[in-house]
Amino acid sequence: MSDHDQVPGRIHAVPVRHPGRWVSAVIVLVLAAMAVHGLVTNDKFQWPTVWKYLFNEQVVRGVGWTLWLTVASMVIAIVLAILLAIMRRSDNPVMRSVSWVYIWVFRGTPVYTQLVFWGLLSVLYPKISLGVPFGPEWVSFTTTDLVTASRAAILGLALNEAAYLAEIVRAGLQSVDAGQDEAARALGMKGSVILRRIVLPQAMRVIVPPTGNETISMLKTTSLVLAVPFTLDLNYATSAVGTRIFQPIPLLVVAAIWYLAITSILMVGQFYVERYYGRGFDAHGKNAKPGGKQAAINAAGTTPEAPTFDDMGRPQGGTTPGGTA
Repeated sequence: MSDHDQVPGRIHAVPVRHPGRWVSAVIVLVLAAMAVHGLVTNDKFQWPTVWKYLFNEQVVRGVGWTLWLTVASMVIAIVLAILLAIMRRSDNPVMRSVSWVYIWVFRGTPVYTQLVFWGLLSVLYPKISLGVPFGPEWVSFTTTDLVTASRAAILGLALNEAAYLAEIVRAGLQSVDAGQDEAARALGMKGSVILRRIVLPQAMRVIVPPTGNETISMLKTTSLVLAVPFTLDLNYATSAVGTRIFQPIPLLVVAAIWYLAITSILMVGQFYVERYYGRGFDAHGKNAKPGGKQAAINAAGTTPEAPTFDDMGRPQGGTTPGGTA
C-alpha cells in the first residue's frame, strides 16, 4: 500500500445548529422592542417637556456640581484609602487597629446617616479650634464658616467611600507576590519606593475595575447630599424644576438621561484605564500580539505552522531548529 493511500481524506464537518440561540435572541429582541415602544408612545412621560428642559440652565449647573462632588470626593477617598490599606498591612498594632475601627464604623453605618451628621456638625461643634491637646488654643474658627454645605457633602461622601476603597486597595496590594517586596528590600530599596515603583503599579490591575465601579456608584450617591443639606446637585435641580412647573415625571427622565450619559462616559474611560494597567498580563490571550521572536518566525514562513514560545523560550508545536518535532 502506497503512502498516498494512507493519507486520510478531507473531513466534511457539518456545523452544529443551535436553534435555541435564535429563539432566545428573537424573544429578547421582541421584549426590548416592546419596552422601547412603550416608553416612546406613552404620553405620561411628556417627551416634549423632557427635550425642552434637558439643557436647562439650572439642570446644567446641577450637572456641574454633581461632577465636582464626584471628582473631589473620589480623589480624597482614594488618597485616604491608600493610607488606610497601608495601615492595615502595618506591623504596628495601633495602626492596624485604627484602620480597622475606621473601616468598621464607616462601612457599618448608612451614608445618608453620615451626611446628616455632617450637616449637624455646626450644632455639635459650633467652634473648631487648633492648639495643644488639652491645653491652650492657638486659633479657632466658626464651624459654619469653615465647613460649608458643599464641603460637608464632599467630606461625608469621601470619608464613607474611603472605607470601601481601602479594602479594594488592600486586596490589590495582597495580589502582588511577596517575593517582589523581599527582593526589592534585599537590593536596599526603601519601603516607600517599593510601594510606589513596584507594588502599586502591579496592584493597579486589580484595583482599577472595582474602583471604576465605585466611581460610578459615587456619581449616583451624590443624589443623597440633600441630607446635609446641599441643594445644587443634579437630582435636586431637576426636582426643583419639576416642582415649579408641576411636571415631576419628565424632569425625573431628564435626570436619568444625564446620569446615564455621564455613566457611559465613565465606563469608556474605565475600559481604557483597565487596558492600560493590564498590559503584559494577558500574554497568551486571544487579543495578545506576538513578541519580537514570534513575529520574526511568523514573517519568515519557514515552518508549516507557526510555533509559539512559552515563558522559557522553548517552541511549542512546529519544528525545532534541529528539525525534530
